[in-house]
Amino acid sequence: MTFDLRRKRHPGVKTALSRRSFMIGSGVFCAAASLGLGSRLRAETVSSDVLSAPAKAALSESPLVYISPLLKKGGESRCHGEVWFFVDEGDVVIFTSKESWKAKALSLGRNQARIWVGDFGPVWRAGNRFRKAPEFLAQAEVDSRPEVFERLMTSYGKRYADEWGKWEPRFRKGYNDGTRELIRYRPVVG
Repeated sequence: MTFDLRRKRHPGVKTALSRRSFMIGSGVFCAAASLGLGSRLRAETVSSDVLSAPAKAALSESPLVYISPLLKKGGESRCHGEVWFFVDEGDVVIFTSKESWKAKALSLGRNQARIWVGDFGPVWRAGNRFRKAPEFLAQAEVDSRPEVFERLMTSYGKRYADEWGKWEPRFRKGYNDGTRELIRYRPVVG
């Protein structure tokens, strides 16, 4: 079906598209496409209704999250670690060594975690400052889908560009030899 941009009606179309509306819409679409916003917004937008507005905003701005797996009785473990992350389908996804406490806790059935969002540097230097950052509870699971790994690699390449030359080969090697894994943290109501 071809569109005549003049103001006349076409069969099956309730209103005709004005030339001005068409041009504005096309311009917005082209600008978003040229900036790569379409795919980035889909991959980096947190859509979960569980998160507070400050947590959503922090996830779009911060390069780090601080994660503490929860113990069986619900208390925080003593292990708090800052990690790179990306947001995928409304969830926080990290890539970590299978020897990390986050991975080991998950393998022990401890699939709940508390996440703080902000950049306070290494946790050992941050003291308790990260505790003032927006936070949420999450349900953790291993995500072994190759397409998620590739989305993570693309996101990390953009988000952590200054250090990516050093880490990209290590992450690919760890994924291929099975020494690292993706962990998906889905926000839950606390």
